[in-house]
Amino acid sequence: MTPEQIDAVQASFRQVAAVREDAAAQFYDRLFTLDPGLRPLFKGDMAEQQRKLMATLGLAVGSLKAPEALAGPLRELGARHRDYGVQDEHYATVAEALLWTLERNLGPAFTDDVRGAWVALYGMVAEGMRRT
Repeated sequence: MTPEQIDAVQASFRQVAAVREDAAAQFYDRLFTLDPGLRPLFKGDMAEQQRKLMATLGLAVGSLKAPEALAGPLRELGARHRDYGVQDEHYATVAEALLWTLERNLGPAFTDDVRGAWVALYGMVAEGMRRT
């Protein structure tokens, strides 16, 4: 990711983190709307799952200047997700739900550049998770 993309992701994440509970709930609502078949993969407390989502995003965003630090955690996360039944095609649905959530919460601040930066970040995260 370029320095400009890193700055864009970090600045926009600060905005979304301010409404983290609503944003996380919106993300999962959108995810299950896009693919209701994913709902059974989530057996635990959804409030806890929402906290984990925001924590993972925070870790990824906070590690953008040293992405090598994410390699191990992403592999572990990917392995757990595979064990839960996540398949490669689910990553595209997650990306769509994430971008929708960001757009909804950032409004006009969700420019093409910000969108491109998040697409780059998500691509990096998804690739790291698939390396299990």
